[in-house]
Amino acid sequence: MKTAAVAVVGSKRSGKTTTLEALIRELAKRGYSIAAVKHISEQDFTIDTKGKDTWRYAQAGASKIISIAANEIATIEKGSKNLSLEQLLERCKGHDLVFLEGFKKLVSKEKTIPKIVVVKSAEEALEAQKTYDPILSFTGPYSTRNLKLNLPYVDALKDPEKLADLVENTTKKERTSPA
Repeated sequence: MKTAAVAVVGSKRSGKTTTLEALIRELAKRGYSIAAVKHISEQDFTIDTKGKDTWRYAQAGASKIISIAANEIATIEKGSKNLSLEQLLERCKGHDLVFLEGFKKLVSKEKTIPKIVVVKSAEEALEAQKTYDPILSFTGPYSTRNLKLNLPYVDALKDPEKLADLVENTTKKERTSPA
């Protein structure tokens, strides 16, 4: 079974994470194994905490640090990582679905990755039509229904089932094709 990927894109504070929460919740209820990958644009961001053992290992020169606790395993890889889309998806093998939040430049014209575009205005929706291909659906605080874009608008908060159905139907062929 092949892993299928869907990107959720939009401007800052448009509701991407909220959309993904609703989608993941609904698809997990349906039995899907889901990986979620978040792009963090802040240059100096680190998941590690200064002074903690894992941070100290990295300072000493470890390029990969794995911490294991009672309820989770975290892997921290140090160094500049400009991963290709293929490398990113390879890290999510073994899941039915992978959701990519952000990664606008990486996925914008990648035809194998359907996009859910979260918009706050008509201008954002019209610009998204030029930027992203293919678009699976629009969602977010601005309803695109009155723009007559020939693309569905689904309110992820009010109708997560419908958005999950779109994802399910769109990725079904990809998931069942040989890896």
